Amino acid sequence: MIWPLALQPLCVMTTRPTIAIADKNPVVRSGLADIIARDGRFDVVGTYASGTSFVEAMAAHPADAGIIGWSLPDMTGGEVLKAIKGKHCRTALIVYTGEPPAKVLNQAVKGGARGFISKSDEPVVLVETISAVTRGRLCFPYIDLENLGKSPLDVLTTRERELLAALANGWSNLQIAARIGISENTVKYHLKNLYDKLDVNNRAMAVALYMSHQGTADAP
Repeated sequence: MIWPLALQPLCVMTTRPTIAIADKNPVVRSGLADIIARDGRFDVVGTYASGTSFVEAMAAHPADAGIIGWSLPDMTGGEVLKAIKGKHCRTALIVYTGEPPAKVLNQAVKGGARGFISKSDEPVVLVETISAVTRGRLCFPYIDLENLGKSPLDVLTTRERELLAALANGWSNLQIAARIGISENTVKYHLKNLYDKLDVNNRAMAVALYMSHQGTADAP
């Protein structure tokens, strides 16, 4: 059928939202890319094994949304959020983690994440969260606003706060042991528990978190 010029249907070109993925696990990266590709509404434009490579790629060629693991080999999810914000990158970030939501949700929201997904969620939750975020919406599970205002340091014992403040003062494990009157091995044991509670990998990350919440930590 030949249509009159004025009535010819228009072929409208649409661009699908672009998605980038950062996770330390290659199986997770591949699985996420496959789920997103099969949905058909988005284009996966890159997968990254480290926070540094992800941030550099988004600074050069921003995707519409990025899905980031919370524990990358070189950065935490919180550090990725901060780095992306510092580069004024338009990529909206969605945190994808197997950690209990209460453990990282506070930091994710305060860091500027636009969405949050648990690794225990069904694939449909993943793609619908991506859809909401790429349309400019926030997408989070239920948030207890009272708990959201609490400092992550609130979970620490008095002894752990004392150790954390000592780390911030630049003390070695040996110096801490001598000051508090415990063995160096006991110091290491307490520090491991402290790192687990704060969801950090080392003393540098712990000190950075402490410095951002100075008013809530007790001095030694």
